[in-house]
Amino acid sequence: MSRVGDSLAQIDFARQYTLARVETIDLSDWFTIPSGCVSHLAWQVGHIAMAKYRICLERLRPRTTEDEQLIPDDFLKTFARESAPDTVIGFNASQIRAIYDSVHARVLAELPECPETDLDLAPLIPHPLFKTRMAGLVYAPLHEMIHCGQIAIIRRMLGYDPVW
Repeated sequence: MSRVGDSLAQIDFARQYTLARVETIDLSDWFTIPSGCVSHLAWQVGHIAMAKYRICLERLRPRTTEDEQLIPDDFLKTFARESAPDTVIGFNASQIRAIYDSVHARVLAELPECPETDLDLAPLIPHPLFKTRMAGLVYAPLHEMIHCGQIAIIRRMLGYDPVW
């Protein structure tokens, strides 16, 4: 398998693992911050979508006009690293989920077209945790799994049974 293929397999694994938790939470609970918690599901899912777009697409090729339809600029700002769950306005749970799904589908569609030789280049937008595009693709599923753990905690704090 190619390096891109290996990365896509890990990216998709993290996605499926996260989905197994996300899909069990009623949309009406997405904006609930459980007592003692600092986040809600809507922010976690939106943040994963934003980060996957930035790491797997925008750092490998320039932002396009089609990307604005895929993931609008205001979505990127709303779910950026330093954003806060209480600032998530303008998007409902269904919209966030749709963007989360669309970004993942675009990553699966575009990454196989990425030339292997480009993977050793620096990302178009620098990132403090990785110096090559390939390292970014390795980091992407790790990042999602960090937030999947937070989603699992939020689920439990909302009273949902654990998912194994």
